[in-house]
Amino acid sequence: MATDSTLLVTITGRDRPGVSARLLSTLSVFPITLTDLEQVVIGGRLVLGALLAVDDRVAPGVRHRQVFEEVRAALDKTAVDLGMHVDFGDSGDNGRVGASSTERLHVTVLAHPLRPGALGAVASCVARAGANIDRIERLASYPVTSIELEVSGADPATLRAGLAMEAATQSIDIAVQPSGLHRRGKHLVVMDVDSTLIQGEVIEHLAEHAGCAEEVGRVTEAAMRGELDFEESLRRRVGLLKGLDASALDAVRDRIELTPGARTLVRTLKRLGYACAIVSGGFTQVTDALVERLGIDYSAANTLEVVDGVLTGRLVGPVIDRPEKAAVLRRFAAEAGVPLNQTVAIGDGANDLDMLQAAGLGVAFNAKPVVREQADTSVNFPYLDAIVFLLGISREEVDAADLDAAD
Repeated sequence: MATDSTLLVTITGRDRPGVSARLLSTLSVFPITLTDLEQVVIGGRLVLGALLAVDDRVAPGVRHRQVFEEVRAALDKTAVDLGMHVDFGDSGDNGRVGASSTERLHVTVLAHPLRPGALGAVASCVARAGANIDRIERLASYPVTSIELEVSGADPATLRAGLAMEAATQSIDIAVQPSGLHRRGKHLVVMDVDSTLIQGEVIEHLAEHAGCAEEVGRVTEAAMRGELDFEESLRRRVGLLKGLDASALDAVRDRIELTPGARTLVRTLKRLGYACAIVSGGFTQVTDALVERLGIDYSAANTLEVVDGVLTGRLVGPVIDRPEKAAVLRRFAAEAGVPLNQTVAIGDGANDLDMLQAAGLGVAFNAKPVVREQADTSVNFPYLDAIVFLLGISREEVDAADLDAAD
């Protein structure tokens, strides 16, 4: 039913070329304006919603109700001609439906598979926070399913806390981020290397060549129990490599496997004008090759000392440890001219925590529980390119960019 302020029109039916044009052409003869318009096609079915208002500048003094009744009659006829269904209602608002003066948020859900019950639990959590879902959009169907909800009326901290609990219960990943241009403006992405950009740990591969894998493993476990800090544990493990022929570094470089989706992530980000960086507690003798292989813009890692073609068991220069990773993030951001709140950091271990917390968005990638708990969000799927969905980039955009490049 029309009111004296606005008329909400919802049209549904089988999609085909020209439907939207025909419907909007029907409206064009009336003295009205579009104050909101949304369209989505799901499984070949079109859903179009339009919020209409009378343009008093074009038709001063005209009765709004009369105009809306004429619009309704015309759209009823057009819908019948198109074999579609049209509904009319009052938006209850002169602006965007569901609009709120409070901060708008993007809630990104990652799942494989995504079950209705899980998404329903997310929607219920949003409702309990006193918020409204204004829009739902699918960003990807592979390698994971990603759905993005645009939410208004929620306190970010309250909603983030509630959704974090729901994510754990439903075994899905959820990110909550402010809306606005800065979300697409995150121009620097900094990644950890071992077990993030690449599969496995470089020092473990070197230890296998040196025949000291068990000893290195014991030191690593002591560090994980908190008995050693990162720098001490690293120096002890590197000390066990003393005497290893430097040719082992070439062998390890050759066997390095990128994490699935790593190439796609870097390629996509660079096409969008992002700067990409790596910061590693590993070694430049390996990371330098990754820089060249992927076109990385900035890089920092530890350096193994090599004398006469043999590892000495020592490091050259300062150690890239937990505090230093955060310092490197800040340095790279300054060099790239990017504010910290427009940076993304990705890592899996406690050594990455300072960096994740310093970034505008910290992503725990297949991380240990302590890291997941303290990061802004987590991705618990073995596909690094799922990160792009957290930035609002759809799978269709990624694939289209790949096709354009191939041409």
